[in-house]
Amino acid sequence: MEELIQYIIRRFYQMVIILFIVSIVVFSLVLLIPGDVATAMLGERASEQDYQLLRERLGLDKPFYIRYLRWAANMLRGDMGKSMINRYPVTELFAQRLPYTIQLAICGMLFSVILAVPAGVIAALKYNSRVDMFLRGFSTFGMAMPNFWLGLILILIFSLRLRWLPSSGIVRISDSFFGWLGSMILPAITIGIRFSAIVLRQTRSAFLEVIRADYIRTARAKGVSEFWVTSKHVMRNALIPVVTVVGLQLGRLIGGAVVTEMIFQIPGMGSLIADAVYARDIAVVQGGVMIASVGVLSINLLVDIVYGVIDPRIRYTKGRG
Repeated sequence: MEELIQYIIRRFYQMVIILFIVSIVVFSLVLLIPGDVATAMLGERASEQDYQLLRERLGLDKPFYIRYLRWAANMLRGDMGKSMINRYPVTELFAQRLPYTIQLAICGMLFSVILAVPAGVIAALKYNSRVDMFLRGFSTFGMAMPNFWLGLILILIFSLRLRWLPSSGIVRISDSFFGWLGSMILPAITIGIRFSAIVLRQTRSAFLEVIRADYIRTARAKGVSEFWVTSKHVMRNALIPVVTVVGLQLGRLIGGAVVTEMIFQIPGMGSLIADAVYARDIAVVQGGVMIASVGVLSINLLVDIVYGVIDPRIRYTKGRG
């Protein structure tokens, strides 16, 4: 337990340094977005004096380092500023939108893991069989299929033709659980199909590598049952790289929610950031990227902690992570 606490403290320091670097990069790159906030807010017919007054009111006339220091100091206090378009607090905007993105990411992850991990195990156990070839073909399909195209096809089939599921919007889980579940099925499949293809490939590869190991052949030679070999020895050792992929892809899953939320008109964080980019709403874009960065780093830390639960041989020493 002491090793784990020390490891978490070290990783926390690393997260602070990484977030500092990310903040500088994000603040710099957002300023390179073509267009001007004042022009987006006032339109092109406003006078030059109106532009200058608005830029002064928003603090856009200050040097780069002053603007960054003010922004960073406010971020440390939990103040992400206000939207430059509607003057609404950015923190409250994300507080309203973030739960929908989290729900979508979790549903997409559950769909992917429940589908891909058993399929990967079966593909490894049925190596080079027709089942294995079919599952490898499915993973190739999942990797190649763009999210936006798959989402449109699913809407066309299951919403417009069969009328089984809603084509857009989301029902609050507090209003109706089954209504919420129905509204999440198509978005979860859309966002999770690529995720499931990657997890399936990694699971198959990891299981094949472990199955061919010497200690597995030794266990079988000693008469250990195939079920016990698979569940006790193969599963535990093969899950470590799978957990790594799941953790890393979960961060990408949140990033990939932008397209899916726009297709299915889900009022999540991704669609909010996309709209902010089009509107040159710098405060919203910067706040959204920082929230996503914290989420990804936290997920990676959680994955490293789960390593020790899956395989007790792993220790959190200074030479690791």
